Amino acid sequence: MEPCGAILGCCAGFAVGGLLFAAYKLGLLYQLFHKAETKSPRHGGESVAEVLRAHGIKYVFTLVGGHISPILVACEKMGIRIVDTRHEATAVFAADAVARLSGTVGVAAVTAGPGLTNTVTAVKNAQMAESPLLLIGGAAGTLLQGRGALQDIDQMSLFKPLCKFCASIRTIREIVPTVRKALAIAQSGTPGPVFIEFPIDTLYPFHLVSKEFAVKNPPKGLMGKIVSWYLNNHLTNIFAGAWETRDVSPLPVDIPQATDDQVQKCIELVSRAKKPVILLGSQATLPPTPADDIRKALEDLGIPCFLGGMSRGLLGRDSPIHIRQNRRDALKDADLVLLAGTVCDFRLSYGRVLNRRSKIIAVNRDKSQLLKNSDMFWKPTVAIQGDAGSFLARLAKGLKGHRCPEEWPQSLKAGDTTKENTNRAKADEKTDHHLNPLKVLHLVDELMAEDSIIVADGGDFVGSAAYIMRPRGPMRWLDPGAFGTLGVGGGFALGAKLCRPESEVWIVYGDGSLGYSVAEFDTFTRHKTAVIAVVGNDACWSQISREQVPILGSNVACGLAFTDYHTVADGYGGKGYLIGREDEDRLSDIIKQAQKETKEGKATLLNVLIGKTNFREGSISV
Repeated sequence: MEPCGAILGCCAGFAVGGLLFAAYKLGLLYQLFHKAETKSPRHGGESVAEVLRAHGIKYVFTLVGGHISPILVACEKMGIRIVDTRHEATAVFAADAVARLSGTVGVAAVTAGPGLTNTVTAVKNAQMAESPLLLIGGAAGTLLQGRGALQDIDQMSLFKPLCKFCASIRTIREIVPTVRKALAIAQSGTPGPVFIEFPIDTLYPFHLVSKEFAVKNPPKGLMGKIVSWYLNNHLTNIFAGAWETRDVSPLPVDIPQATDDQVQKCIELVSRAKKPVILLGSQATLPPTPADDIRKALEDLGIPCFLGGMSRGLLGRDSPIHIRQNRRDALKDADLVLLAGTVCDFRLSYGRVLNRRSKIIAVNRDKSQLLKNSDMFWKPTVAIQGDAGSFLARLAKGLKGHRCPEEWPQSLKAGDTTKENTNRAKADEKTDHHLNPLKVLHLVDELMAEDSIIVADGGDFVGSAAYIMRPRGPMRWLDPGAFGTLGVGGGFALGAKLCRPESEVWIVYGDGSLGYSVAEFDTFTRHKTAVIAVVGNDACWSQISREQVPILGSNVACGLAFTDYHTVADGYGGKGYLIGREDEDRLSDIIKQAQKETKEGKATLLNVLIGKTNFREGSISV
């Protein structure tokens, strides 16, 4: 009988455990000590807003939908500015720009289903650009998901590959800790996007949600009682303990750092180098090290630097150690290369441009990016998973009094001057029709204000701008990054203008990329964010056509038209200018007039008709 007793005891234990687990999952145990305040008018959107305000969030970008209305209304009441755009992707791009320029998390909120699917490209762009971003999404009610509700899809499966953290809120009491956790994760380690979906019944007040849970014709008998009990319990559990006081303050952010031994080893390598080169990526500008501290560290080291991504402008306009041209040649001659947040992907030919005889120091927060392609084309001498900015500051401190031999950066700067003089001569060449695009870009660069922020959105025209236009300071150049996404212009400019309202914000558009966000001129007008757009209009997807025609013999799908984009800007409440060859002599005056219009509060668009050129983008690049 003893074995039978043991079996019965074991079964009883399992039964009790099962009941306790069921009680936990149904929220019965929690509800014993935390009640639902059924008369309270409060709603879950207020909890979201409280956390965002405590984290210093100033803007939430959105395209409105009923699923997320409580969040937007609560944020507005708490002093967070709601900025609504004409496309959900623009909302995310704007949040991305705010994250890059402010050092905080950018926030976008969109409605369920198609609202969220419209953001996928922008979220992937933020992931690859390593921007800390919180995407808030609406969702069908907790009991209706998977049952065919309006705009109900499996949103979590879409965003898990794109985000560092994904969560679906099931009860109001989860909102505060989940949002705090998400914001910390977005900024920790390698920054990136996070996603939280909010089922609609976790956002609205009890009295409204309870109406949706009421069963008009419940089944009779025992089944009816079970259904009614389950629905009532589910409703009560959503609101149980909802309004109890919770800590909304920011959680600690984890930032990986180089060890003292790693820094010391790099100090020794740099001190022995005769021809060192530093390649800086966007990671070098991330918090916590201020950009000015990084600039001073680089100037103290005296090592020639190539700047990419958000680090463009870090050394000012005319620094003797900032090298813009002939990067491939410099890397061939270098005896030491420091990759500070720079990745050996397509932009460095997967590492093949690095001299195998060079000592290579790689610093990156992300281990996979740190060692990308190192098993094939290159090998680091020292690989450090850590923050690039603070590493540079520590390196300069350890090398105090030591400078790179001056003849090395001087020789590279001389090559820079020669190449740029050649490029400027190309700007004086006459095109068969319309204006020379390089001349237009040189003139814009000369006339733009010192505090200008440049947003790059396009292919051929923008590729030329990258080698002509000079950001005057750190974080004054915004481009999509490694994903090469078109359509960032409207959102990036919107976020930039809100962060730096005193600055001129220039969007450099190709006529192809303009089509993605020209409707945001309506947003610029409504939200009084006056930016300047210069559109290189050659009626073509030229970057594609230039290769497609000679290789495949057809210009199919590459042709556009010399569309009146300036009229579109006028229609949205901005000011448009059409500029052709007949305006060449007064081009400077038109640009100045556009700057004046912008200062007076009007978003302006310069529709510049540019000619086909005989020089390729590659001829004015590295």
